[in-house]
Amino acid sequence: MSKWNEFLEGARGAALEAGQMLRSGMDEGREISYKGVVDLVTNFDHQAQELVFDRLATAFPGHGFLAEEGLSRKAQAEFRWVFDPLDGTTNFAHRFPVFTVSIALEHQGRVILGVVYDPMRNEMFQAVKGEGAFLNGRRVRVSAVDDLNRSLLATGFPYDLRESPVNNIAHFNHFLIRAQAIRRCGSAAMDLCYVACGRFDGFWELKLKPWDHAAGALFVREAGGRVSDFEGGEFEISSQESLASNGLIHEAMIHVLGLAKERESGGEKE
Repeated sequence: MSKWNEFLEGARGAALEAGQMLRSGMDEGREISYKGVVDLVTNFDHQAQELVFDRLATAFPGHGFLAEEGLSRKAQAEFRWVFDPLDGTTNFAHRFPVFTVSIALEHQGRVILGVVYDPMRNEMFQAVKGEGAFLNGRRVRVSAVDDLNRSLLATGFPYDLRESPVNNIAHFNHFLIRAQAIRRCGSAAMDLCYVACGRFDGFWELKLKPWDHAAGALFVREAGGRVSDFEGGEFEISSQESLASNGLIHEAMIHVLGLAKERESGGEKE
């Protein structure tokens, strides 16, 4: 039994309860407001966040918290929960059934466990640092695909796509003609979990927040994969660049991600 088992069970319970609430609310009316031109939030985001916070804060009153909808408590605490109560809000708002609840726990600034729950498929992804990655209790591993040309990749686009030139379009175009195919699920946590269990071979995205990839990045590593920035450097949950793969195609993905910078500096060689 993991020494973090109490925390893991707390995270699993909170994710399951929040996910079931979201699933039952799929066909209900929802209140939608906008944080930007296309960046929206629903009343279910807030309800799920309150539920997760209440369950974890009650169980672990000395812990800190960081979550998407403006929640920041006890930032310097030894333990801090970093979570997204509804990763895939745009999908949920349109009743597209692809979204997750993502919960990670930091100990002294390092992620030690993560839980990602997909309520529509009833899939619970979980990982504890050093103990492997599991899907519904079954250990999972990254894929064995070692050729980018035969790889299924995933990505997403930042909410400031229309205003910022740093928008992932060039990277997408470069990968489009080098990978077998690219998918766009709308939930970074789900994308990372799918890399970890071999459904995707690689994933990249810009401008994610800590709660978007804290749990998923641990899951990839515990499944034998690799996570870095776009140049292969060390990844932190505060990183603005997220690159995850089965490890076998990682260097090839780094090369493709570098093509946009080559063009910006005047180089055309690919």
